[in-house]
Amino acid sequence: MKILIVDDDPTTRKLIGLFLKAKGYAVAYAENGLDGIEKIGMENPNLIITDLNMPYMDGIEFVKSVRADPARAEIPILMVTTEADPEERERALSVGVNGYLVKPVTAETVTQNIRHILKNMFAQGGSNA
Repeated sequence: MKILIVDDDPTTRKLIGLFLKAKGYAVAYAENGLDGIEKIGMENPNLIITDLNMPYMDGIEFVKSVRADPARAEIPILMVTTEADPEERERALSVGVNGYLVKPVTAETVTQNIRHILKNMFAQGGSNA
């Protein structure tokens, strides 16, 4: 299973990538939403982890772009952000994220959320992973 990490902070990308690689996932990286859109086409991820606040294209616009593309609309998306504001969380969920975590996160929290998202997708008949 391949996971695309979209985050403008190189340290965050690296740490989450290390967490996921240690759990056996293949990982690809993007520096912002625009880069993420390009990488989706090249990497064909099964799941996306994205930040909310990024330059060029923020997480909300990125999620909207993914959801607007019929070929990619079903890819599960986990938002991992510093935004603890309930309104931001609701905004992210309203555009189609499947999960929302507030940084700092642990490897276990991220992997538990991934498992939860995938379990829900399979329960609903999804077959993306």
